[in-house]
Amino acid sequence: MTAQLGVDLAKRKFDAALLKDGKIRNKVFENTPSGFQQLVEWLARQGATDVHVCMEATGDYGEALATFLHDAGYTVSMVNPAQIKGFAQSKLLRTKTDKADARLIAQFCQANTPPAWQPAPPEVRELQALARRLDALNEMQRMELNRLETAHSTIVPSLQAVLTQLGEQIKLIRQAIRDHIDQHPDLRGKRELLDSIPGIGEATITQILAYLAHVRFTNAKQVAAFLGLNPRQHQSGSSVRGKARISKTGDARLRKAFYLPAVVAMRYNPVIRAFSERLLAAGKPRMLVVGAVMRKLAHMVYGVLKSGQPFNPKLALNA
Repeated sequence: MTAQLGVDLAKRKFDAALLKDGKIRNKVFENTPSGFQQLVEWLARQGATDVHVCMEATGDYGEALATFLHDAGYTVSMVNPAQIKGFAQSKLLRTKTDKADARLIAQFCQANTPPAWQPAPPEVRELQALARRLDALNEMQRMELNRLETAHSTIVPSLQAVLTQLGEQIKLIRQAIRDHIDQHPDLRGKRELLDSIPGIGEATITQILAYLAHVRFTNAKQVAAFLGLNPRQHQSGSSVRGKARISKTGDARLRKAFYLPAVVAMRYNPVIRAFSERLLAAGKPRMLVVGAVMRKLAHMVYGVLKSGQPFNPKLALNA
């Protein structure tokens, strides 16, 4: 019989809860390669050979562990944290600890049997590492620029020196990303398809190739939901009708990457421009329109990647 392993992740450690034969056992491990191996050894001591591992899709913290367990032969599922939160609310749970969360995730896994997760191909993992490094460098650059605005003259030379070095590193990583994509035909072909969509630029293409293009979807709505761009209605009976908003339950990093392209596309993408002007003329708030445009762009991204054909504004306008 399959056992369930719920994993609650943190930066330096993770809590594991093994649900087997109606009993739950907990243990804490370091979030390191040696901790991963200790988890496998612990599972073996518990007699758990057939295990379905479930963890929240929390970004970088869990990627290494999920890949390790997948390569070790375990079934691994990465689920949206909103699903776990909803499951906890359905059980009226109030306790919020790492140990309790791991147990909850194991119970969710047993009740719902979420689909198996597949790790990204090696070339995509390398691109993800480069993209994460570029994000970190850009963040450091923003922090130093903010300090420079109010800095005492004594430390200005130091800040300028750091900014110069950061600028050089950013250029190097951007070029490394271009070179890496050029070296892999699949990534290069997808980049060319995405580049055909007016409004989608180099930075967004990198994020899409690193975190979206390798994920399997059956329709465009699934892509929008993955990004948290699907609309969420707030309605109760006939009297409460709140404004519709995007759900924001998906990948925040990717969702952020679609914002500026949406603003640009409202001016330069003929399909998006017509779409946004129609919504604005109908009196829709600008931010709601931007959200709708982000969702429209996500649909276009899915369309060109699914079809293998570059963006065609004539076909899109008639669709």
